[in-house]
Amino acid sequence: MINTKIYKAVYELAEKLMKAADKEDREAFDALYAELRAICIGNENTDKDHPEQWETLADFTEDLEDALAVYEKALEKAIAMDSKDHMSSIGFSMATLQTELGQTDAAIKSLQQAKISANRIEDDELKAEIDKLLEKLTTGQEPHFDQ
Repeated sequence: MINTKIYKAVYELAEKLMKAADKEDREAFDALYAELRAICIGNENTDKDHPEQWETLADFTEDLEDALAVYEKALEKAIAMDSKDHMSSIGFSMATLQTELGQTDAAIKSLQQAKISANRIEDDELKAEIDKLLEKLTTGQEPHFDQ
């Protein structure tokens, strides 16, 4: 279970990051991103460490390769605490980036793992997204992402 205070801070930073991105306010975005990154690093390997904060950081990491590395870290933490919800959502996010980077085999592997985790969650929308992308990649169709 994520510490409520940390969850609130991460959630509020995510909202502010989205607003800064919408306004294309680079200065605010960079400052907020640094703040979120500092929370993640400060909590790493403590009892306050949680995949949620790393997944959020990855969501706002603009370089795709860097974002993938942060998702990897989030996934390791989700696996360590056996959080099926996080394992599913992180796996899907990783597959999306891997697809954009042309890493189809890696994306399929991420999706297959996410699908296994998703068997035990209640988020039907995420399950459908995982299935849809997995089908597109395994049938060789060009994936289309709704932005």
